[in-house]
Amino acid sequence: MKRIYLLASSLPLLLLLALSIGATEVDAVWATIFSFDFTSSTLDNQIIWQIRAPRVIAAVLIGAILGIAGTLSQAATNNPLADPALLGTTAGAAAGVVIGVAFNLVSLGSFAAVVAATIGAMLATLFTFWLARSALQLIIMGIAVSAILTALVGVAISLIDRPDLRSISFWSLGSLALIAPSDLLALFAIAVVVLLIALTLSRELDLLSLGDNAVRHIGRDPQRIRLIAFLTLSVAIAASVSTVGTIAFLALAAPHIARFIVGPRHRTLLIAAAVIGAVILLLADTGARSIAPPQDLPIGILVAILAAPLLILTLKKGQMQWR
Repeated sequence: MKRIYLLASSLPLLLLLALSIGATEVDAVWATIFSFDFTSSTLDNQIIWQIRAPRVIAAVLIGAILGIAGTLSQAATNNPLADPALLGTTAGAAAGVVIGVAFNLVSLGSFAAVVAATIGAMLATLFTFWLARSALQLIIMGIAVSAILTALVGVAISLIDRPDLRSISFWSLGSLALIAPSDLLALFAIAVVVLLIALTLSRELDLLSLGDNAVRHIGRDPQRIRLIAFLTLSVAIAASVSTVGTIAFLALAAPHIARFIVGPRHRTLLIAAAVIGAVILLLADTGARSIAPPQDLPIGILVAILAAPLLILTLKKGQMQWR
């Protein structure tokens, strides 16, 4: 647990580093950062506080949200390979926003888009949950539902000749380029609510690892626990997808890395996964906007480059064996 506290305490330093790095050079970058002048109209202040700061803060919040969502999906299915993309949740959120935009009900980046994504994510997840009769079926049904919805979204984007709908093709690899300061309050509120609900559910998630029969033996309903977890991660993924698109792999990798550091107990695991998700996405976004300026690299690529080696190293250190 001390390692997680150390990692969490490094977040402020990483935030400052991320603010100081970008495609455009700022002459007095540290003086501008430590002035904390959010209202100045000078070019340096606008670059730091109106362009970089929203992306940096959003990266931390969304990374934490994805870490929590990945932990919930693995705990609810009792399957270490589960993540929101394999449950149909991510594709459902994307489909909800596409339908909303296609019928002029929502615009990208708006609160209405978050609502549409939430509805789509919940319906897709609940449909998968309804179809499945076992934990294994849940993953297989989720993959099938996700494939159908992803195909439908792709067809809609290809056939509907509208610039605003075609612009959401950034979902394939994700991007924080469209983040605005107005998005941060909603992301912060959702991150806090999702974390609190997940922590409240943590003891019951521990029980699920014992198997459904053991959970029923002590008077708990395993399906109710799963349903709450699925609804919570649906809201989490909706907030992420509707603002930055699909960021693959992070929700799968962060819980595994956290599990190696703090163990399987979900109260500490959820916090650790949130911190690790925040750190990885913050580093990935910093790289995405500074490696090849002025080009903004797809953040999904950088997440894979950072998280995949960490996950491989974690599994090797854990000395998992074939059985």
